[in-house]
Formats: sequence, C-alpha cells, structure tokens
Amino acid sequence: MQASQTVNVKPNSEIKVWDIFVRFFHWSLVLAFVIAYITEDDLMSVHEWAGYSILALVSLRIIWGLIGTRYARFSNFIYPPQVISGFVKDTLQLKAKRYLGHNPAGGAMVILLLVSLLLTGLTGMSVLAIEEHQGPFASIMSGMGEFWEEAFEEVHEFFANFTLFLVLVHVAGVLVESMIHRENLVRAMLDGHKRSEE
Repeated sequence: MQASQTVNVKPNSEIKVWDIFVRFFHWSLVLAFVIAYITEDDLMSVHEWAGYSILALVSLRIIWGLIGTRYARFSNFIYPPQVISGFVKDTLQLKAKRYLGHNPAGGAMVILLLVSLLLTGLTGMSVLAIEEHQGPFASIMSGMGEFWEEAFEEVHEFFANFTLFLVLVHVAGVLVESMIHRENLVRAMLDGHKRSEE
C-alpha cells in the first residue's frame, strides 16, 4: 500500500504526475537511442558515447525507481502477469481502465525497455573490449577471440533491434491509450501534468 502524498493540483483539475527527472530521462533516452541506432557502423565514437549515455541514464532510472517520487517508483507500476494480460485484453476492446501513473502494460514496457537497453549496452561494451581493447571491460575481455566477438556482436544487434521493436509497441500503446481516454500522453510527458480525475 502506497503512503499518501500531497499532489500539486492545478486550477484546471490537473495534477503533477511525472517529475522533472522522469521527463528528462525519457526524452534524453529517446535522443541517445536514436543517435546510437543511426550511427551503428559509420560514426563509432558517437555510437559509443551514445551507448555510455544510455547506460548512465538507465542506471539513474533504476535508482530513481527505488527512491524517486510516487509515480516514478517501480512499486507503483509493477503488476502481476494476470493483471497485465487483463489490461491488454481490455485495451484491445477499447475499455481499459485509466491510471494516473503507468498502467500495467506501460509498467511492464518500462521494465522490458530498461532490461533490453541494459543488455544492449553491456554487450556493446563487450564487443568494444574484445575488438578494440577499449572500455571498462577491456582488462578482462581483451583477446577473447573472434568467436566471442561475433557472439557478443550478434547479441548486441539482437537487443538493439528488440529495443526498437519495444519502442514501436510503446508508441502504439501511448497512441491507443491517448485515444481511449481522450488524453494527450505525449504532452503529459513534456509538462508532467495529467487530468486529475480517475
């Protein structure tokens, strides 16, 4: 059970849901992922720095998910599988319940994206260590050989593409939820406010 918190009610019946860090994280992650994805083979130094930025952002978001504000905490949006599947079924029938924070499918998507991005970044650092003898893993992975280089590269590419797939599903979910509840969820992630009534 969540402890009750004072909410900042705006005159037009909106409340602050997404804090400044969640919004900064979200849009910074979008930018960093786009840069990393489009620079994969052509601008490796830019690709690497975008990857490091993603890992730093994901690490901070994990910490904020444990100690952050009410709607940012994992405890606010992690649901049992049966609740998630029920919510997805209701969404497909255009009758899903409205949530102020992340809905059950959105919460599951947050976790999937964080895990996928983490694995993308870690395998990318592994490739860098084996192939270029650089990065945080260089001292333990340098010289592991071509087999491991190719294996980590395949896994890295898989998770990069899987992350892109998750992003597309996420965007579709945001559009559907915005339509069902007649609420601009993109704007909410820009200014942090949502309609206060459930």
